Amino acid sequence: MVSTTGSKSRNPYLELLRPEIADMDLALPAASALLASYIYAGGLPSVLPFIIAIIGGYAAITSSYVFNDCCDIDIDKINLPERPIASSTFTQEQGLKYAFVLVVIASIAALYLNPESFVVLVIAVSTISIYSKFAKRSTYLSFVPVGIAYGLVPIGIWLAFDPAGILKGADTSILPLSGIFLGIMMCVTDWGFTLSGVSRDVEGDRAKGAPTFPVIFGVPATSKLVTVCWIIGVISSLIIGWTAQLGPIFFTGAILAGIWMIIQSLDFIKNPLPERGGMLFLQGSRYRGVMFGCLIIDVILSIVSEGYVNILW
Repeated sequence: MVSTTGSKSRNPYLELLRPEIADMDLALPAASALLASYIYAGGLPSVLPFIIAIIGGYAAITSSYVFNDCCDIDIDKINLPERPIASSTFTQEQGLKYAFVLVVIASIAALYLNPESFVVLVIAVSTISIYSKFAKRSTYLSFVPVGIAYGLVPIGIWLAFDPAGILKGADTSILPLSGIFLGIMMCVTDWGFTLSGVSRDVEGDRAKGAPTFPVIFGVPATSKLVTVCWIIGVISSLIIGWTAQLGPIFFTGAILAGIWMIIQSLDFIKNPLPERGGMLFLQGSRYRGVMFGCLIIDVILSIVSEGYVNILW
């Protein structure tokens, strides 16, 4: 949700999509779709729905980035003046139209896949919009709706391949445990992810009166909360693997990447500086990109090779 630096794109349309964290934003819907199809049908998803789910999920995620930039122009002019809207290379009106187009793309994809996915999308977009437009300027708990919104993304994707049947009145469970913990993992890690970013942006937030958690309680206290979030997120990732009975590639990647992420979080506690928070923000993206990448590879191997799953189970 927080704007980032380090992108090499010069195209404002691409820059607004945060290409520096695109690995995470593309891997999440892909992993969610593959895992849901594997749990529900024991096979790979059809190619067209899979591609539509990735495009729709990516559009939903990135629409929030663009809308956030439209709401944070004054803050970004201090923290990230090179951002397209903050630098006036892209107008706020253009940004709002761009965000709207991305939401429309996500909505069309969700309606095509499953109306239940569309309902989840509406809730997620509404929740993240509340953060950008209101919560960030009014409460230090503004990071909470961000995590909830992002936790809903994999659930919306999951329902596209494993429908709950609620809208049809079917008597089925809403989600299997692996799907529930996928949502929990995304929600909690996004709290850590967002808090790292607002730690970096504390100067601009304080100057413009945004009472974020680091502004109210300080970066040192925030670093401790961030570490707790990542520890819970790593544990949740292992529960996903256990409940879905995934194989050794997922667990190896999840454990090694998780240990690395926790070490980085502990280093943030030792060095509770805004710059370290910004670094951890990007490292959080790398962690989730690697973890979801391992999940994707593992699910594919589990489907194409019966003996692979039997290595652990």
